[in-house]
Amino acid sequence: MQLSSEKKTQDMRSVYADTLVELGRSNHEVVCVGADTTDSIKTKKFGDRYPDRMFNVGIAEANLVSIAAGLAISGKIAFASTYAAFLPGRCLDQIRNAICYPNLNVKLVVSHAGLTVGPDGASHQQIEDFSTMRSIPNMRVIVPADAVSVRHLIRIVAKTSGPFYVRLARPSSEVIYAENAMFELGKANILREGSDATIIACGLMVTRSLEAAHILERDQDISCRVVDMFSIKPIDKNLVAKCAQDTGAIVTAEEHNIVGGLGGAVAEASVETYPVPMKLVGINDTFGESARDEEIDLLMEKYALNSTSVAQAVVDIRSRIKK
Repeated sequence: MQLSSEKKTQDMRSVYADTLVELGRSNHEVVCVGADTTDSIKTKKFGDRYPDRMFNVGIAEANLVSIAAGLAISGKIAFASTYAAFLPGRCLDQIRNAICYPNLNVKLVVSHAGLTVGPDGASHQQIEDFSTMRSIPNMRVIVPADAVSVRHLIRIVAKTSGPFYVRLARPSSEVIYAENAMFELGKANILREGSDATIIACGLMVTRSLEAAHILERDQDISCRVVDMFSIKPIDKNLVAKCAQDTGAIVTAEEHNIVGGLGGAVAEASVETYPVPMKLVGINDTFGESARDEEIDLLMEKYALNSTSVAQAVVDIRSRIKK
């Protein structure tokens, strides 16, 4: 897997908006629906360029989803975007019955998910969306790890028919991938090879998992494979089985409740193919709390969502195996 050779950060939302503009230029069937957050989500860029294909419905998320469904019925590729706290939170019935049941070509792309929303606190920290979205038939769930993967995955989503839920993060994040990296729906990417355990992560936890693997190699001579499971549904069952067979233990890392999240999806895949000891790093079935932007790292540390916590999970699971 081709990784970035330079250390830099980039905003996922801006890359999403730029990619949407690019798609709109080449395909006039691409439309965008917003819910009074188009400045923050950055989809205003699409509206400024293509005002006749941008629909801002205001603070009305159920309408956001239903209008996107109507546009899809008329043959459009409908992107609908707002904060993750509101979508799926306020419109699950419309997502299930208006989009997924008829299997419409609607792309739900949200931002401001997880604890890293920061100062808005628990009411705006969406930590249940993986479990909600992946349990609905026909819905695919995608969680990019950086801005480069956003660009590639939004292009894939646009050309693949059917419903998608794509989860973006609010803060600028470290760029992991080189621009020529490859992505495929339902296939995970191995970012680092290892033989003693596998860390399977998604979203912002991918960077922290790579850091954890470095810490483990440096301090404890533990060789960790790191996998970016950006496609949570469909999940890469074959790679989960291979990692289980090759390394004998799996740790998952996600900025989501451990109930029904990435860890659960990996466990479901593993138990069907090659069960091994697992440990889930995530939010331990509790609500988050507010933190200023400059305190986000402290918040992630408090909730054990940093590289040290991931590394300790690997140590813990290996000690269980040796007993």
